[in-house]
Amino acid sequence: MLRLERRPQPSRLWTWLAPLLAVLATMVAGGLLFALLGKNPYEAVATIFWEPLFGEFASYYRPQLLVKGAPLVLIGIGLGLGFRAGIWNIGAEGQYIVGALTGAGVGLAVYPLDAWFVFPLMVIAGALGGWAWAMIPALLKVRFGTNEILVSLMLVYVAEELLAAMALGPMKNPEGMGFPGSRNLQQYPAAHNAEILTGTGMHWGVVAALIAVIFAYVLLGRHILGYHIRLSGQAPRAARFAGVRPARLVLTCLGISGALAGLAGMFEVSGPAGQVSIDFNVGYGFTAIIVAFLGRLHPAGIALAGLLMALTYIGGEIAQSNLGLPAAAIQMFQGMLLFFLLAVDLFTNFRVRLRKTEVA
Repeated sequence: MLRLERRPQPSRLWTWLAPLLAVLATMVAGGLLFALLGKNPYEAVATIFWEPLFGEFASYYRPQLLVKGAPLVLIGIGLGLGFRAGIWNIGAEGQYIVGALTGAGVGLAVYPLDAWFVFPLMVIAGALGGWAWAMIPALLKVRFGTNEILVSLMLVYVAEELLAAMALGPMKNPEGMGFPGSRNLQQYPAAHNAEILTGTGMHWGVVAALIAVIFAYVLLGRHILGYHIRLSGQAPRAARFAGVRPARLVLTCLGISGALAGLAGMFEVSGPAGQVSIDFNVGYGFTAIIVAFLGRLHPAGIALAGLLMALTYIGGEIAQSNLGLPAAAIQMFQGMLLFFLLAVDLFTNFRVRLRKTEVA
């Protein structure tokens, strides 16, 4: 008989092997799913992973990897810091929305002012908006001991209602012929997050994501705060004896996470999305949870995982267009990544042993 035996220490091999096996398992299970839907499984999986990189229109799709990957990496870095400390922010989607609203609000408030400081003010407002929304579960946890998972998640639905209210109300385009949604920020040069290098997909959100990766790497490896984050996640009781203040850590981690999610929303609404609309949010805040765990909560790993998830977004859109796959199947395919990662990750802390049974 087989039994699971806890390892004395987590396996370093399985720590990095698990994401690769999870991706392979997702391809196999996803292929079976597509086959059940009457599609060629090999063609469907190849379309998702191959077409955006090496297909006929790869020159158009490759820059989109940076466009779609940047918000995932930004949010994933913030979530990863909190998860390492045992602080579970599941409401990054709400912080993403509020950051977009506050950032766009600054740009729309000064329209049509054409000044260099408009966009920097939008960046600051976006970060502060996401930070403030994250402070709600943080302060409730510190003051009343509430569960940050539930509070942050419930606030996502509040943010979605706020988004709809703003798109239909105060931020509605007065020249929009009655249609919901704000002015198009892509047509407002001072507030537009345009490409830095034309045709590359490189905009200021990509730069911010790269800076966040470097910042998190240095923080975790070289700063006392990073040591406190790692220690709190690995040994909470030992962290208290080492002088870690749990309340301060909760406020810091949730604050950084919210600010980065707010920045992601601001860069998205002022760039690729272009306007505040009812359907502005596309689930980046939830997908970033998969990105954080797929990247093993390591900054470099999160960057690679963000690009991988961006690839599934782009490839999924191609598969929907070319093969007629439903959007729900693509979302399920992406969700399989986290499911299989959690399943395979079992072997990081446990190993399978053969238990002999005695014959009576």
